[in-house]
Amino acid sequence: MSAASVRKDGEALVFAGPLDRAAAAALWPQARALAAGARRFDLTQVSSVDSAGLALLAELAAQAPDVAVVGEPAGLAELRAAYRLDASLGFGH
Repeated sequence: MSAASVRKDGEALVFAGPLDRAAAAALWPQARALAAGARRFDLTQVSSVDSAGLALLAELAAQAPDVAVVGEPAGLAELRAAYRLDASLGFGH
């Protein structure tokens, strides 16, 4: 299994690997520094997301309102529904 990573590609934050508890803690400082100006989160290379990974993405999304989320890794839809998050990972109304 490959390690999780994040990089900026234009207006996109591109994530790869599993976004789990260990990845969320390791990626937070780097992802937060890269989040300015992000308009899209590319999750097409993410293998799975757990609740800590979702928390990472939701916190970053709060800093980038109306961010577009591309990709649907394992676990994302179920967790988004459980936490009542909308397509851009904000709290739905």
